[in-house]
Amino acid sequence: MGSTVVGQIIFSNSLSPLASVGIPGAKMTERYDCHYCKESLFGKKYVLREENPYCVKCYESLYSNTCEDCKKPIGCNTRDLSYKDRHWHEECFQCFQCKRSLVDKPFSTKDDQLLCTECYSNEYSSKCHECKKTIMPGSRKMEHKGNSWHETCFTCQRCQQPIGTKSFIPKENHNFCVPCYEKQFAMQCVHCKKPITTGGVTYRDQPWHKDCFLCTGCKQQLSGQRFTSRDDFAYCLNCFCNLYAKKCASCTTPISGLGGSKYISFEERQWHNDCFNCKKCSVSLVGRGFLTERDDILCPECGKDI
Repeated sequence: MGSTVVGQIIFSNSLSPLASVGIPGAKMTERYDCHYCKESLFGKKYVLREENPYCVKCYESLYSNTCEDCKKPIGCNTRDLSYKDRHWHEECFQCFQCKRSLVDKPFSTKDDQLLCTECYSNEYSSKCHECKKTIMPGSRKMEHKGNSWHETCFTCQRCQQPIGTKSFIPKENHNFCVPCYEKQFAMQCVHCKKPITTGGVTYRDQPWHKDCFLCTGCKQQLSGQRFTSRDDFAYCLNCFCNLYAKKCASCTTPISGLGGSKYISFEERQWHNDCFNCKKCSVSLVGRGFLTERDDILCPECGKDI
């Protein structure tokens, strides 16, 4: 596609006015000839160019511009209309489609063709997504995802105020300014009661801002990490274990029991799987018989002398 130019008609008369012979101070006996063909100019019309006289025929042959439309020379007696180094007869300066004169009227160009604003708009201009009318060349338009609007038609669906260059949120083929969208559609965080416009976390079917969904114990964000809950309060694993988990009878560190980790329980005591070993020989007692001596557990071999 060629480039598009919108502009106002520019006129130029590149020729000097025609003048009859009459040279101040010249004597009747002096010759006054065409600078090119040397024919006498007495009693004829001529044109001055760089102080040299030319008969009309020579001037038009040497210097006249060619009309872009009819391809004929633009003579001395004709108005020369020019635009970007192109020239037209006044009667040839017209719309390529409807043929109406463009003299003293705004116009556009498309692929080097002159078009009146009406023809250009019907052929090439965008249609407003709201009012369905043409967006005229030179007027400001708003664009989003392939659609165009007049600036005054690009408004918030709720408050009907022009959105302009402000942020907006599209929803169901309508556009909303951010405040209206938050009032009408955005969920509110259970913790801070403010709208959640981006992201967010759902816990127990309730919405939270990521910044508001924190561990009850250490107040660190829980979004993106494993956590658990007790009495409807959320805890990171470290806090939960430190606060509520049973302690291993051997290493005394918490036994979380989370994520499928296994542990051994016997008479109100618990052991990590890896810690459930014979006190004397350290062999694992998981899945095997064992004996107890006070707080210790022993394999049958080590406990046979008890």
